[in-house]
Amino acid sequence: MTHDLEWYYNLVTGQVEQYEGGPAEDRLGPYPSRLEAEQALQHAQQRNDAWENDPRFNDPDEDEEDAEENWGTSAFDTFKP
Repeated sequence: MTHDLEWYYNLVTGQVEQYEGGPAEDRLGPYPSRLEAEQALQHAQQRNDAWENDPRFNDPDEDEEDAEENWGTSAFDTFKP
């Protein structure tokens, strides 16, 4: 893909821009069309939702009350008198 065909969504300005836009750390992309770049936040949210609901990645929440109880034993527990 050549740079003149790349589109980016700028997270700071909320604008769609081409390659010569803002700094890379402030942008999502590249996208093959202006329309796809305009929908960057929706695409990112859909990917996040899919990941959060994927059973392969459903670890127990760290905020659960008994989270520390599920850590198992330590090698140091073996040496307690």
